[in-house]
Amino acid sequence: MVLQLLKMDKREVDLFTGAVSRMRHGIQFCEDCHNVSDGTRCEICANPGRNRTQVCVVETIRDVIAIESTQQYSGLYHVLGGILSPLDGIGPEHLNIATLQRRVKENGITELIMALSPTIEGDTTVYYIARQIAGLEVNITTIARGIAFGGELEYADEMTLARSIAKRLPIENYVTLKS
Repeated sequence: MVLQLLKMDKREVDLFTGAVSRMRHGIQFCEDCHNVSDGTRCEICANPGRNRTQVCVVETIRDVIAIESTQQYSGLYHVLGGILSPLDGIGPEHLNIATLQRRVKENGITELIMALSPTIEGDTTVYYIARQIAGLEVNITTIARGIAFGGELEYADEMTLARSIAKRLPIENYVTLKS
C-alpha cells in the first residue's frame, strides 16, 4: 500500500487519508448488537421488518456479513467480538455476553441461534452462554454442522464426523424421490 501511495499525487493521498479518517471517526458499534454502524443502531437492528424474537449469535462482524449474503435469515444478530479462549486470556468479561443476557431478558427473544465456530472454544462459549441464561424462556439452537459438500470423509476430524453421523437427516431432505 505504501508503494501505491508513493505513486499517487500528494493531493490524492490527502483526499484518501481524509476519507479514511472520516470513516474511522464516523463508524461505531451498534448499541444493540455490536455490528458496525454509522449511527447508534445498525441498519439491521433499525429495520422493522426483521424478526425481533430471533437472535443469531456470531463471533465477528464478518460472520454477520457472511450470513446476510445468504439471504436466508431475517432475524437480528449479536456480535460477541470473539469466543472464550482461556489459553489466549479471553474470558467472558472480554466478550459482549452481558449485553446478550440483557437483550434476552428485556426484549422478548424466544430463540438464540448459536452460529459460532465448531471448535472446542466455540462449543465452550455456547455452553457458557447457555448456563448464563438458564431459567429464561428462550430456545438455544445451533447451526447445522457436518461434512462439507465435496469433502472427503477420510480428512474429516473425529468430532465433525461424529456430529455428522449423530445429526444425520432423512434422504428426502436432499433428494426428491420419484414414486
